[in-house]
Amino acid sequence: MLRLCTAANLPEAHLLLHRLAHAGIEARVLNEHAQGGLGEIPFTHAYPEIWIMEPEQEARAREILAEFERAPVPSAPMRCAGCGETNPPGFEICWQCGRPLPAP
Repeated sequence: MLRLCTAANLPEAHLLLHRLAHAGIEARVLNEHAQGGLGEIPFTHAYPEIWIMEPEQEARAREILAEFERAPVPSAPMRCAGCGETNPPGFEICWQCGRPLPAP
């Protein structure tokens, strides 16, 4: 196992985890429940961490991480071309039908 990065929060960690999985990179989120220890442990130790299972995949995982960090976050809701449902800013797939949303 190799630590890829520390996420700012749990939702961000899981978004990155799913991008890695989509690329065929097995990974885990550690410290998922560490927020409850704040005050007893340093806050930097409570952040979620993304670890990849195969160190040989580090280069590709870092490419995915860089793409994730560069991705612009839309500030307005997006309408799905498939079902017409309005999706909140930042969604990549339609919550109603699961169809990919256009990139901002």
